[in-house]
Amino acid sequence: MTLTWPTYFLYLAVMAGVTYLIRMLPLTVFRREIKSVFIKSFLHYVPYAVLAAMTIPGVLESTGDIRTAAAGLVVAVVMAWRGHGLLTVAIAACCGVAAAQGLLLLI
Repeated sequence: MTLTWPTYFLYLAVMAGVTYLIRMLPLTVFRREIKSVFIKSFLHYVPYAVLAAMTIPGVLESTGDIRTAAAGLVVAVVMAWRGHGLLTVAIAACCGVAAAQGLLLLI
């Protein structure tokens, strides 16, 4: 399906409108400070949940085999949980994937 110019600009205008509304609505709806501890704690964890929802599927599909990707993910989570830096976690995850792929070749 090819897009004509008027349809393209209509899609572009709708996307721009939706993007603007997503940014504008919280500023206009919540003018006063949020005092609810529950809502504050909920909003505190939203960025982490969104980042995980966007990242985890890509991580599990990155190697072409979910078993090796899961091995790398487990290694990365354990290393990060223990407080290692980003570079160390990334290198360890790559080594975990390589080890998992090597084990699968032996089996």
